[in-house]
Amino acid sequence: MMNHPKMRYTYVGIDSHKETHTAVFIDCFFDKIGEITFKNLPSEFGAFLSDADKLKMDGTELLFGLEDTSSFGRTLTVFLTENQRPVKHVNALLVARERKNQNITQKTDSVDAECAARVLLSKFGELPTADPQDKYWILRTLVVRRDHVVGSNTRAKMLLHSLLTQHYPSYRNYFKTIGGKTSLAFFKTYPSPATLKGVTAEELAEFIRGYSDNYYGEEKALEILNSLEDTTAAFQEIRDETVRSTIRQIEFNLEEIAKLERSMAVYLESFNCTLLTMTGIDVVTACQLMSCIGDVKRFPTAAKLARYSGIAPVTYASGQKGFQFANQRGNRELNSLFYNLAVRVSTPCGPNEKIINGFFYDYYHRKQTEGKTKRQALKCVQRRLVNIVWTMLTNGEEYVNPPVLDKPKEEGKQAN
Repeated sequence: MMNHPKMRYTYVGIDSHKETHTAVFIDCFFDKIGEITFKNLPSEFGAFLSDADKLKMDGTELLFGLEDTSSFGRTLTVFLTENQRPVKHVNALLVARERKNQNITQKTDSVDAECAARVLLSKFGELPTADPQDKYWILRTLVVRRDHVVGSNTRAKMLLHSLLTQHYPSYRNYFKTIGGKTSLAFFKTYPSPATLKGVTAEELAEFIRGYSDNYYGEEKALEILNSLEDTTAAFQEIRDETVRSTIRQIEFNLEEIAKLERSMAVYLESFNCTLLTMTGIDVVTACQLMSCIGDVKRFPTAAKLARYSGIAPVTYASGQKGFQFANQRGNRELNSLFYNLAVRVSTPCGPNEKIINGFFYDYYHRKQTEGKTKRQALKCVQRRLVNIVWTMLTNGEEYVNPPVLDKPKEEGKQAN
């Protein structure tokens, strides 16, 4: 008599956390066998594995399922993989759905671990094998760290905006951007109109000329001095120091972003990556794409990568009727990257409105003439980009860029 493949395993669901992990063991009939809670320390993993072997059913081997294999559970995943133990990644959404299906109102580590084990058993042949690749994990940490610093910098600039609005009501007319080199230097030195008392137009012009590489001069200095209003308030010195402190934070963030991007550029050289050959993809975008995709061998076809990205449409059919609609699932970060890239390559950009990719520009407008909306046309561009990116990563092929073109005059007139 041949046993069912599911009877070969004892299923171990693990709920991982910063301090401890909780593992629940079930057999192939969904009956709970035991439970182990252990510290999230590599020195404790060996003892856990010994205790786990004692709980498994006779004649079976352990199959582990972790809800988190990239953060708190990554070290354990690496340990189990190195010890030749099969490990599956159990999606957190499936665990939550299992808890709901079981009508469990409470949420504990033990409950989540058992639900992970039940998903591991019921979705036995569908769950992906955990593959903690250090190379892509390191790339991912660089991307995530840069995103955090960029987010911090955005919040700091928003704070600076609120502070300067009180001191210089018309400050937005002074410089192009609040985070530019000249802008930061000016407001750091002169955080309020009171600090400009006694400063002549020639002195101010010389100051901003040095930071703007002679882009601004005496005309801009006179414009600033003539627009000043007396906004001095109580504890003005403290308010000024808050502005300076915020600008120091922005300057630090900009330096960190530059350092991280240099590290990303150096590390990207260790991959056989040809994405940079495509106009519109810089070092940051290439690293973001690769960190989300991981090893492209996970996707046998470009269609599978499109589904993973949430770009391929979802079909809903019943009987003779059926329709397709946009996929709201998939990796939303990767979906956003392909969307931004689609906008970049299919629409004019820059102050001169240059068309950097004539093929996608024509393809985008052709889809609109076929009756598709702008959003639907961009979705078509995204799908083509998935094919190209998948091919470049799979075969190491370089992209042949079409010549850069000027925006058609007719379109410019229509836009006006």
